[in-house]
Amino acid sequence: MTVTARQPRTALFLAAATLALAAALLVAQLARADAGPASAGTARLAALAEDVTAADGHRYDARDHTGRTMDAAQIEQAPDGRYLAVYHTLLPDGRFHAAVATSTDLRHWQRRHDFGPGTHQAALAHDGRGGYVLAYEKDPRNHIAVRAYENLTALLDGRARRTFDAPLTLSRCAEGTPGITAVRGATIHLTGHYRAGCDTDRQLRATLTGFRHWHAEPDRRMDRAVRARGNGGNIGDRATLELGGQRVVLVEGQGRRGDFGSWGTYAYDPPSGRADRLDIRTHGGSRAFANPSATLLTDPRGRPALLVSLFVPAEGSAPGEAGQLLYWHEL
Repeated sequence: MTVTARQPRTALFLAAATLALAAALLVAQLARADAGPASAGTARLAALAEDVTAADGHRYDARDHTGRTMDAAQIEQAPDGRYLAVYHTLLPDGRFHAAVATSTDLRHWQRRHDFGPGTHQAALAHDGRGGYVLAYEKDPRNHIAVRAYENLTALLDGRARRTFDAPLTLSRCAEGTPGITAVRGATIHLTGHYRAGCDTDRQLRATLTGFRHWHAEPDRRMDRAVRARGNGGNIGDRATLELGGQRVVLVEGQGRRGDFGSWGTYAYDPPSGRADRLDIRTHGGSRAFANPSATLLTDPRGRPALLVSLFVPAEGSAPGEAGQLLYWHEL
């Protein structure tokens, strides 16, 4: 009877253990599935962007020829092969100044024009007709300003052909960190952030038509994707590019409000609505990365490459790595 009394308990125990093991395996399989890349595009972006130490070229703490820091730099390439950077610097007047600089090697930069006090978080795009569109955040009453330039000379001289200062429509406090996703004739498509509840930065999409009509709306799908990765702080700068025919987005997320050492960079896949954190590895082991952008260009050796630009906050930086980081991998 002792044996027969124990047999059911043993069978129940084994059944429970089997179910627990099956559940654990299922959870592990789901975790592994989620740990895989969201798409071939985000996988390619991770392969190119994560390892700074294996890059074909890099520069930490990028500065222009006068020593100004090139914070939040975005890089484009002109038709003549020169590289263009738009960036901002906090100057002794206590205000940010956006500027444009040129380079022939991606390491040494000559500032060509200062767009004035209260301009920052600049973004640049070709207009497809030989000219350029520039957008930046402008204060006071932080808002998105858009400028059009007839050609490269006009851009480097700061002679705008058309101007537009967007009204605040989603927040009464701030809208900024613009990105230009497309210029189609008279319509410019942009992204940016708005200060939700005058408290936390959240994502927006906007269109400017004819330099007269502005429409902005929240991008809650992007917000959900970045917040799902444990980000309770601001969601700000982002940049869109195509890799292997797939559209991918780099976006920054802040883990904890007010903690600049908790900024991370994510690869967002628009079809699935999923954002995966990039495991960026620098020479010294910096941990925080913000203001991401990426550009397909021809590198100084004449080869196709992906250039990545990231701001390394002092709070999460290794010695000698704080400031603007530029690096590129040949394709």
